[in-house]
Amino acid sequence: MRSLLSWVLNRLIGAGRLTVYWPDGSSSEFRGRRAGPSAAMAILKPGVVLRLLLDPVVGFGESYMDAALAPVACSLYDLVDLFAINMMSPGAAHPVMRLHEVLGRGFRRIAQFNPAGRSRRNVAHHYDLNGRLYSLFLDRDRQYSCAYFPTGEETLEMAQAAKKRHIAAKLRLDRPDLRVLDIGCGWGGMALTLAREYGALVTGITLSTEQLEAAQARAKAEGLQDRVQFQLLDYRALDQQFDRIVSVGMFEHVGVVHYRQFFDVIQRTLTPDGVALIHSIGRSDGPGFTNAWLAKYIFPGGYSPALSEVLLPIERSGLVVTDIEILRLHYAETLRHWRRRFAANRDAITTLYDERFCRMFEFYLTGAELAFRRQGHMNFQIQLAREQTAVPLTRDYITHLEAARQLA
Repeated sequence: MRSLLSWVLNRLIGAGRLTVYWPDGSSSEFRGRRAGPSAAMAILKPGVVLRLLLDPVVGFGESYMDAALAPVACSLYDLVDLFAINMMSPGAAHPVMRLHEVLGRGFRRIAQFNPAGRSRRNVAHHYDLNGRLYSLFLDRDRQYSCAYFPTGEETLEMAQAAKKRHIAAKLRLDRPDLRVLDIGCGWGGMALTLAREYGALVTGITLSTEQLEAAQARAKAEGLQDRVQFQLLDYRALDQQFDRIVSVGMFEHVGVVHYRQFFDVIQRTLTPDGVALIHSIGRSDGPGFTNAWLAKYIFPGGYSPALSEVLLPIERSGLVVTDIEILRLHYAETLRHWRRRFAANRDAITTLYDERFCRMFEFYLTGAELAFRRQGHMNFQIQLAREQTAVPLTRDYITHLEAARQLA
């Protein structure tokens, strides 16, 4: 098995250098022909070799979680970065990964079939964790989505505030008491900001009971119960219209099978002169499938789509695309902040969950950051309307509204 894994690694490592320490104490070095980073790992249990051969993506992550595989004289980030760079190199391939790719693409519609009941369970898997966990690595407002870094030098708090201003400007909240729907409202930060700072009347919906309770408590604490309502509700059950609709970081959980239904709901619940803004993770390298480890441990039923998969159901729904913006490295920077905050608070997080959970979350944050830095992931914001006249003819108003709000 060791000789077979060595053959695979020789094919895979085309850039940089990987040193592997085997369970018997010996080591092997795999050098690429091109310049790149160096990293080393120790395989601490013999069974890991077979796991890396049969299911490299899940096997690598689980072996790290089980402390059966460890970085040596480098960080987990360094090790995963070396693999991420090489997996994107032309001609690099793990033969079993090709098979998994074929199966992933073939079965993705089944994996992403998310009727209401399954959606509720998928959301609970990740978002109904102990709320203190998220407070230990997110910003104060608990924005669990891509921040916005106009210069790249912003703190996480500044970048998340800038994200909310950016989205609010695209929503054109130009008068008070506009009825706003927030699909996938999380812990309520966006909804509360729109009510508090823009005078909106907001309805936030979520499928997470933990998030619902936290959001409702925040609204009460701020005295905003008369302007913000939070409900445990699936988007498909909406039965009223809104002047503005926003959805941040929720579309990744819809599932490709349900895109037409999602945009039909937007079209039906948006007033004729209304504006909607969808903010989602996407992929710039075309349609794909969800990483098997991520689907198993972090986001079951989740998928980050290519724009080509999103635009057709939008067109068929009758909505008009009035603006598209691609945020390239903004999520990589966001995740860098989260990863470092998680590391700084690791001891406190260990009191909430066990060591294996902490390793799982470290692997998740590291792999996610590198997916945006190395592997074609990005964020997109799509502004939608039912009428072409719902927004001005040029994008200048977005910058003007942001600047005015920042100075206010």
